Amino acid sequence: MFIIGELLNGMYKEVGEAIKKKDKSVIQRIAKEQVARGAGALDLNCGPVSKDPVQDMQWLIQAVQEAVDIPLSLDSTKANVIAEGLKLVKNKAIINSTSADAEKLEILVPLAIQYNASLIGLTLDKKGVPQDKDRRLELAARIVADCQEKGFPVENLYIDPIVLPVNVAQNQARDVLEVLREFKIISDPPPKTVVGLSNVSQGTCNRSIINRTFLAMAIGAGLDAAILDPLDKELMNVLITSELILNKQIYCDSYLDAYRKK
Repeated sequence: MFIIGELLNGMYKEVGEAIKKKDKSVIQRIAKEQVARGAGALDLNCGPVSKDPVQDMQWLIQAVQEAVDIPLSLDSTKANVIAEGLKLVKNKAIINSTSADAEKLEILVPLAIQYNASLIGLTLDKKGVPQDKDRRLELAARIVADCQEKGFPVENLYIDPIVLPVNVAQNQARDVLEVLREFKIISDPPPKTVVGLSNVSQGTCNRSIINRTFLAMAIGAGLDAAILDPLDKELMNVLITSELILNKQIYCDSYLDAYRKK
């Protein structure tokens, strides 16, 4: 599974303060820790309190790239922040994210083509988050069709069904698991799938066990990637073991250590 580390986000107090003070040491430590624990890419988000998100994103990219050589996911709702950030990214970037709205797709799909970046497409439009799997599937198909029309390779597209917290939308977790499978029949080749894992437990009292259980079930449903906390050792153990049971990894008695060393 492709792991995108979630911890370089300005909404976390330590990261927000480091961005504000331009303290590279904090950012680079967190970047190195996530890579050491198995992250294949790092999600960068300046957070909602950034006064100059373009400048902050550029600084964040430069600080991280001084410490680790890894793909970066540029996470912003502002297209200009992503556009300016892409100019500095050395490895293959991930644009996080576009919605299914035409005006978003008109800007972000060409940007992804221009920079040979991967693209995360949210099953979301002006009407908000879908309340059932059929609507999620409809929006995913719209994103896929737009990418195909523009010449963007669908194999570089990740569809995010948008996981909602179980304490406010318990019935939708099952819909997300079901639609992960159905996304695979939209096109040939099919888009990849990704979730923001921590969303499922937002506001709950038992976040860790909810995250772990949902991740295992999502992997069983064919999930390709997740934005998660790679420093959560038990969460990573569940991920590794799920792939083992699905015959994606070779068993040995020390398979957890073997996976991490690989």
